[in-house]
This record gives sequence, structure tokens and C-alpha cells, in this order.
Amino acid sequence: MRFDISKQENLLKISIIIPHFNGENIILNCLESLQKTTYKNKEIIVVDNGSTDKSIFKIERQFPEVKIIKSKNNRGYAGGCNLGSENAEGELLIFLNNDTIHNVNWIEPLLIKIESDPKISSVQPKILNAIKKNNFDYAGGSGGYLDKYGFPFARGRIFDFVEEDLGQYDDPSEIFWASGTAFITKKKIFHKVGGFDETLFAHFEEIDYHWKCKLAGYKVWVNPKSVIYHIGGATLSYQSPTKKYLNHRNSLILMLTNTSKFQLIKYTLPRLFFEKVSFIKEFFSGNFSNSFAQIRAVFWILFNLSFIFRKRKSIKNLYPIYDTNYFYKNSIVWDYFFKNKHKFTDLKK
Repeated sequence: MRFDISKQENLLKISIIIPHFNGENIILNCLESLQKTTYKNKEIIVVDNGSTDKSIFKIERQFPEVKIIKSKNNRGYAGGCNLGSENAEGELLIFLNNDTIHNVNWIEPLLIKIESDPKISSVQPKILNAIKKNNFDYAGGSGGYLDKYGFPFARGRIFDFVEEDLGQYDDPSEIFWASGTAFITKKKIFHKVGGFDETLFAHFEEIDYHWKCKLAGYKVWVNPKSVIYHIGGATLSYQSPTKKYLNHRNSLILMLTNTSKFQLIKYTLPRLFFEKVSFIKEFFSGNFSNSFAQIRAVFWILFNLSFIFRKRKSIKNLYPIYDTNYFYKNSIVWDYFFKNKHKFTDLKK
């Protein structure tokens, strides 16, 4: 190890990158929290995706040390983070949501873990809810996983069931994906695999990135000794049809591009069946906007097959070997809705 955390000597420079679009209070609270962190050798980069409020003006006035990168248009989470990484000085990058609050010593455990193994690409903290602080947060919990049909879940959150944090997931663990809410990654690896896919715009871009890291032979971990709190839905409501559209569209994109031919043939039809069931459930529950958002997602795929083929070919050329060992072998949909397994610990029974 190249540094002594206790003495803050020879510490690697870390660039904290925060994509931002409106929300004065949330970004100011986030930056105030970051000021209190004990890790010293860091820079904070706020990437403005075309905010129309006074948030950037207030950042410049209250936090002059923060580097502000202004995008000419809204590039979403994916593009904002990519732009920030291009202007980052640090060897390590932390991608961070603007609606987060942090324990003062949250960075050190992430750094210790990522530097412990050259094959680790990323490390996530434990993410708790900023309103119900004893509960895990919806967006990432204590580390993310993916089932064989491409559905994501996390330690502490499966679909809409969020667990109370009782210390049951406090063990550092290798995971499939680290939440875009907050994770540290190595800049060389981030650029090596092409960063975030900006076509995804927002949602699933971190799963896509970490899937590519897995295909390239790297590992992803969670270290729950690092703790942050997330408001969630501050930029885009969890009930937003746009969020529903992006989630379903991007999940399908990943399923169609990042899998082997065997996985594609075996799991695509069952996945489309689950999509149909989800549509029917939303429609007959009266959530018409959300149900048609799912139809939009499928039509986007049908009208952009050339993009699917290009992305699939580029991934195959870069990472010709597919490893399925890191998938959850069962269907999380079946386990949750039909076998009543709502907790991550239930999945092992």
C-alpha cells in the first residue's frame, strides 16, 4: 500500500465528480457535507448539465474551491460523469449523486479496499436512506447483483422491499455492480472500458460499466465501513414515467448487448415475457403512463437494432470471454413475487 491513512501521508488524489441539474438545496447540502470529510487530497468537480436555477451561482459564491464544468446541453448522469472524468486530476474517481450526505470518514474505507487488489475496479459504500436513516436506500443498498434475466437487486433492497439496516450486510463482499449513487473507481480502468455509455443517459449506466469491468476481468466490491445517506428521486421522481422508460429500455439494452450468444438465446424470450407481465400489472393497476413507458422502451429497441448490433460487436471485440458465475442463478422476479423471498438473506434458503 502506497499511503498511510492514519497520517494522511502520500495519499492518492481523488476526484469527486458530481453531475448536477437543478436543486439548490440538495447540492449545497452535499458540498457542505463533503467539506467535513477527513480525507484531504481530493478535488470536487460539479458538472452542470444546464441548470436553470441559481444553484451554480450559489456554488461559486459559497464553495469557490469547487471546480465547475459547464456542459452546453444536458448529457444526463452518464455524459456528466464522462465530462467530469475528462477534467479530473486524480488517479481515482468517485462518482457521486448530488442528493447525498456522508459520514466524515467515508472515503478512507473505499480507498483502502480498492488499493488492496489491482484487479478491483470499483468499490461502493453502504448506502442508507437520508430520510429513514435506519433503512437501506433503494438505489444500491449494500451492493448490487443481477439475475440471469438481467433484473437488478441489492443487499438490502429487492424490487420495492427495502430492509432495515441491522448490520446484516456489514461484511465487505464482492458484488456485481456498484451503485451510481456513490462509488470509487480507477480512472485508468474507467477510460479503458470507455466510461459510461451516454446512449443510456441515466439509469443502468453503472451496471453497464461494471458489467464491462467484469468481462474485462476486474472485480467490484462493497465496503460497508464506508457509509453515506441518499435522498433519492431528487432529480427524477421514482414514480416518473421517464424513469420507468429509461429503466426498462436500458435494462433491455444491457441484456441484448452484454450477454453471450448462449445467454441471449436462452434468456431473451423469458425476459420479454416478464416485460409483458409487468406491462399488464401496471396497466390494470391504472398506471397508464408507466405502462406505456414500457411500450416506448420496447419500441426504442425495435427501431434501434443497428445500435444494439454495434454495441454488441464492440463489446465482443473487447471482451471475447463471457463469465456467467457472477449472475444470480435463479429468477429474482419468480423468487420475489411467487416464492415471497423479499430479503437478500432469503435468497440463500
